[in-house]
Order: sequence, then C-alpha cells, then structure tokens
Amino acid sequence: QVQLVESGGGLVQAGGSLRLSCAASGRTFSTYAVGWFRQAPGKEREFVATINRSGGSTYYANSVKGRFTISRDNGKNTVYLQMNSLKLEDTAVYYCAADSGSFLPTREYEYDYWGQGTQVTVSS
Repeated sequence: QVQLVESGGGLVQAGGSLRLSCAASGRTFSTYAVGWFRQAPGKEREFVATINRSGGSTYYANSVKGRFTISRDNGKNTVYLQMNSLKLEDTAVYYCAADSGSFLPTREYEYDYWGQGTQVTVSS
C-alpha cells in the first residue's frame, strides 16, 4: 500500500514557475514508477510526465516537453515536477500516481495508487 500526497500548487503568472512535490508513504517507494497527470476544467485527465523506479529514465507529454522536469529522491520518498515557462493552458488539478508494474507508464489504468491532487492556476 502506498499513500501519495501532492503539494506545491498555487497561483502563478504566465511565464512563471512552480515545483510540485509528491510525498509517498511506505518503505517500497523505490519499486514504483511515478507519474504526473492533470485535469483541466471540463476536460479529461491527461498524462504529463513519468519517471522510472531509479530516476534514470523519464518521459514527457509533448505539451510540456522542454518546460517541465520530473525527478525523484528515493531517500525522501518524494517525486518532484518542476514547471517552468507556465502557460494559461497548464491550469489544472495535478495528480501524482504510482505504478509497480511498468517501466515508464503513461496510461491511467497502469497506475495502482493516486494522490488527491493539487490545484495549479496560471493567470495572465
């Protein structure tokens, strides 16, 4: 069992930066790939980024590639999402999720555990 808690969301102007954190409980955190998803109002939840168990491999959605960076510190049971050059269309609730079975999962159904989400609002 893994419990995930996101933090770091907030209100930021377009062009600004935020760093989200996903803190996990449990001693086996390093055996899970972790991903970030987001859901904007009126839209379906979409994949943002994922990182493998060791942190050596990452994969991003095209919409955030070059602006967002996912990383992890297994000693702190935490995964981060550094978001730079934020755009209005990045406004959404951001969720982290953990998966024990895949290398770099990008689909919701691959993930076993989900956090409650943190709101990111980008203003003009």
